[in-house]
Amino acid sequence: MDTTAAVLYNKEGYDTGGKRLLGRHAAGEGFLKSLVQYGTADSLYCCTDSKKTFEEFCSRIEPWLQQPRKVRWIPAQRSDLLSQPGTIYRPDPALADLVWARRFVDQRAYSVCGVTHTIGTKYVMEAIGGLIAAPIQPWDALICTSRAVKTAVEKVLSEWSEYLAQRNGGKPEILVKLPVIPLGVDCSAFGQGVEAVNSRRQQRQELGISPGDIVVLFVGRLTFSAKAHPIPMYIALERAAQQTNAKIHLIQAGWIEDPREEPDFKNSAQIFCPSVNAIFLDGRKPEVRINIWSGADIFISLSDNIQETFGLTPIEAMANGLPAIVSDWNGYKESVRHEIDGFRIPTLIPPPEACLDLAINYLDGSLNWPTYMGHTSLATAVDIDACTSALCQLIDSPELRKRMGENARQRAREIYDWKVVIAAYEQLWRELAEIRVSAPESAPLKPGKPPYPLSDDPFRVLGHYATRTLTNDMVLSLGAIATPELLKELQTIWFSSFGQDRRISVKIQMEMLKAIEQKGTVSAGEILRLYAKNEQELAYLYRTLLYLVKFGVLVIGNR
Repeated sequence: MDTTAAVLYNKEGYDTGGKRLLGRHAAGEGFLKSLVQYGTADSLYCCTDSKKTFEEFCSRIEPWLQQPRKVRWIPAQRSDLLSQPGTIYRPDPALADLVWARRFVDQRAYSVCGVTHTIGTKYVMEAIGGLIAAPIQPWDALICTSRAVKTAVEKVLSEWSEYLAQRNGGKPEILVKLPVIPLGVDCSAFGQGVEAVNSRRQQRQELGISPGDIVVLFVGRLTFSAKAHPIPMYIALERAAQQTNAKIHLIQAGWIEDPREEPDFKNSAQIFCPSVNAIFLDGRKPEVRINIWSGADIFISLSDNIQETFGLTPIEAMANGLPAIVSDWNGYKESVRHEIDGFRIPTLIPPPEACLDLAINYLDGSLNWPTYMGHTSLATAVDIDACTSALCQLIDSPELRKRMGENARQRAREIYDWKVVIAAYEQLWRELAEIRVSAPESAPLKPGKPPYPLSDDPFRVLGHYATRTLTNDMVLSLGAIATPELLKELQTIWFSSFGQDRRISVKIQMEMLKAIEQKGTVSAGEILRLYAKNEQELAYLYRTLLYLVKFGVLVIGNR
């Protein structure tokens, strides 16, 4: 018997060639390619619902086969055959259906293994919750791509278990293993040495960038709700340009999904970082995704959304020897070591229950997922001053850029290269096989019984993503951006005025800012007492304060 996993395959989960390129697509394609190239089992197994899909799988992996290997098909309706590889792997956390199906065969026959990507959607939350009632065994695993994800999954499982125990009077028990294995990158795919130097020269020549200029690079989808709101980055870049007198180019290599955002991305760059040359490239093109790194000096990604859990682009930057400036948020907390590989910029969110209305409306369908994410993004602040300081340090010191970049490159090779990651997967699958032999079976099927008899506030579930949470004793004062002209710009730009109906009115905001201006500094608690008359207004006011901090209108301190 091979100790490996059969890949549950459909093209959507492993392909970067579609119209919508998401992080999970890149991760899935990278995983599949690397399993083919670096896996050590004698055979490759593929589980599909049709022979046609299996043939598509064979065509897809054929260019990656470096040596002859048997490729075996397991029809989805023949789950009994999964005992041959010993594990079935699917590229998401929806394991319940698979373990219920196994119960019809033999619960010891094979392991079920999944992986987390986005965890905030209804689909994923229900999939995670389904692990409690499903016949999960100690030889099954849901891979978490970061400790941040594992913490969130444990929270959801714990809360759901406690509820079910209260509801049914049972004893909560979590059986599924939660190993942490990161996503990977192919470090060898990126240029090194002379090749990288030549690519850098070519990239800069094509873009009209002088050799001594500073290039700051962002790679990823250009969407404020599901990736990173750009205005805080723009503000920090403008401040860095003024403080260092450097010629800075910002390359945003991505793609805009919502047409409404394209003019906002470009116009707000002109408004908030007029001294910086803003360049937009189509990151869907493979030649851009591979080559653009060589022309950059600094990578930046101020993620502020509840969708992303790991963040692949900082790892790609590290593999290319770039120092990274990232938000202190989600999986970025683990991948980029502060002041070693780059800088992690503090983040701030409202306290739990300030967004319960969003959770309720997402649950009942009156808010869709992108809108839900948009509201939470606008209530997440990244420290603009800290980002400015990090930019200035890296801009002023080529030696610091080189040292951090080399640290990052070494870390990528040691931890995030697909060779290392695939080895960790295979080790896990071997461990699951060993557990399967001897561990007690959970909820064994009784004779004569049928085998199959199944939203919280995001900032409570994911509160550990942030550096700090807004508290009443934090002191508010006016920031440099609190001018009538710039405030008007924020209110007229679609993606920075977004969600106004879920914050306090602009009129009250102006009254609040005047009060703070007169007093100089005011505690958050005082503002809440003055302007929140009920629970809903309190929630809106918390989000409004974070909204104003986000764009530098207000500055947070401590007494």
